[in-house]
This record gives sequence, C-alpha cells and structure tokens, in this order.
Amino acid sequence: MPVTLDAIVMFLGWIGAAAGVVAYAMVSRGRWAASSAPFQLTNLTAAGLMGMVAAANGVWPSVAANLVWIVIGTQAIVVLVRARARRRTAAEAVAAVTPTVAAVAPAVAVGTVTAPAPAPEAVLADADTSPREVGLAA
Repeated sequence: MPVTLDAIVMFLGWIGAAAGVVAYAMVSRGRWAASSAPFQLTNLTAAGLMGMVAAANGVWPSVAANLVWIVIGTQAIVVLVRARARRRTAAEAVAAVTPTVAAVAPAVAVGTVTAPAPAPEAVLADADTSPREVGLAA
C-alpha cells in the first residue's frame, strides 16, 4: 500500500493533536509553567501541525485560529528568549563585579566550623521565572 500525501498530513495532524494534549496536561498537572519554553514550543508545534491539516482540508476558520495561535506562541517565545538573555547579561555583570562569594561575604559560625555567609541571589534560575517577569501574565 503506497503512502499518500493525505496519509502523511493526517499523521502529522495526529502528532499536533497529541502535542496540544501533552502541553495542556503538563500545565494542568503543574509539571510545566504556562510561561515556560517547553509549554510554548509544544503549543507552537501543535498549532502549526493542526493548522496545516486544517489548510489541507479547507477548514479555514480553524486555519485562522491556528495562525493566531502561532503568532501568540511566537511572541511568547521571543519574550522568553529576551528575558533569558537579560538574566544572562545580569549574571555576567554580577560575576564581573563580585570576585568570589568567600572573599566578599562575612563568615558565619556554624557549630564549630566557620563558613561564608550565603550571597543573595542576583538572578532567578530559568525554572523560577515568574510570568510577570517575562511579560506573559495578564
């Protein structure tokens, strides 16, 4: 049985549908944040694949909705990339100014051992980004 273009498009549509369900499930279960790159990339993939299937079948309202979904997802990815670049630049600036934590932080006695005091965190880790920080919150 030969593989037809229709079969390939349908297969890609199923992949897009599965990607959309995975993204929704991961956010609903708290495994991904709505402002995370994995969620946004999975949603973008789902919209692109399902939009392609809709276009191949002439379902133009769905094509329009998926194009809007793609624009929103692309904007979210751009915002995430810019926020990550700002954090990286800030971290490099802090590292350039602060030679070492041990040299700057005062010592704190811990039992009989003296340890340097923990330095305040200058930059949030990627996973700890709040939606407002990256501009995705309503």
